Amino acid sequence: MKKKIYLIATTVLLTLAVFNSYAATNDDDKSKGITKEAIANMTEEQKQARVEEIKQRVEEIKAMDKSQMTKEERKELKTELKSLKQEAQAMGGGGVYLSVGAIIIIILVLILIL
Repeated sequence: MKKKIYLIATTVLLTLAVFNSYAATNDDDKSKGITKEAIANMTEEQKQARVEEIKQRVEEIKAMDKSQMTKEERKELKTELKSLKQEAQAMGGGGVYLSVGAIIIIILVLILIL
């Protein structure tokens, strides 16, 4: 009986856990010279410096007066922000995300085990 419970709990946990990786880059990043290989070859100090540059640029964009800009300029800013976000996510790696259901099941399994 215990083996069945462990098997079911393990199956449910594995099906509810979601793994995401944001290390993918798109064609826009490649035109700027930022590829997976370039990020992989960077040292930690270079990555941190680039992340700080990205943060500074995002703050500059936030501080801009966008009311005087044309629609095309705003669209360019939006695409730049998207590419900066993707680059920052690629440098930071991915993450493991658990749904609320998975967390509840983990707690229930721990209660059953203990």
